[in-house]
Amino acid sequence: MRRERVPIAVGILAASGAAFFILPLLGLIVRSPWGDAIKALTAPDTVEALKLSLVASLSATVIALVFGVPLAWVFARVEFRGRNLLRALTTLPMVLPPVVGGIALLLAFGRRGLVGSWLDSTFGITLPFTTAGVVMAETFVAMPFLIITVEAGLRSMDRRYEEAARTLGAKRWTVFTRVTLPLIGPSLFAGAVLCWARALGEFGATITFAGNFPGVTQTMPLAVYLLLGTDHEASYILSLVLLVISLGVLVALRHRWLGSA
Repeated sequence: MRRERVPIAVGILAASGAAFFILPLLGLIVRSPWGDAIKALTAPDTVEALKLSLVASLSATVIALVFGVPLAWVFARVEFRGRNLLRALTTLPMVLPPVVGGIALLLAFGRRGLVGSWLDSTFGITLPFTTAGVVMAETFVAMPFLIITVEAGLRSMDRRYEEAARTLGAKRWTVFTRVTLPLIGPSLFAGAVLCWARALGEFGATITFAGNFPGVTQTMPLAVYLLLGTDHEASYILSLVLLVISLGVLVALRHRWLGSA
């Protein structure tokens, strides 16, 4: 591919735009107390927050796979009135302020919410300010990333393989599990990883719906927020952990959007 000469004005603006993103990350790396990293990462509260973050984010990803993949299939394959509106509503958490999402969850699943009051009075199930509430909040904000990625994969795949399998007598479930899922495997993997990364970094909806209780609902982002007011150097180290994870996800998925570039 022929190299294109970059105009000076464009180069300056592009470099300034890149610096806008790089400088804050560089500041975090430079100002972090590397000598205290082991101590900060092995502190009991940090280990507990990291453990809860992993459990909650992985649980949210599993739930998103169970419900999000069928929903993506419906969006990609079924024509019905109101489909565009339903798609917009299910992907709304991607652009909705997380705190607003947390308030919406409270109004729906809180003890006096639309569904929460029934769950509490009938089954004695209370979701807000519990570990289950953390998983629900993370699923709410992360599942849309899975849905749109899997839907894109379903729309771009060659459906002739499915038709050939049906012609040979395969049932619909066999076609879906043996043909469709393998064909959209890269999209499914990318969507699951994006979903997990978003769930791991979730803050606003979690603190609003589940609170910030150590050992119960305090995930890594919430621990960073709490340490920022009491031990800012430790908060830098924990922020670096989340930064490394996020960077790793983007690097691992770069071929998904940029091909071999």
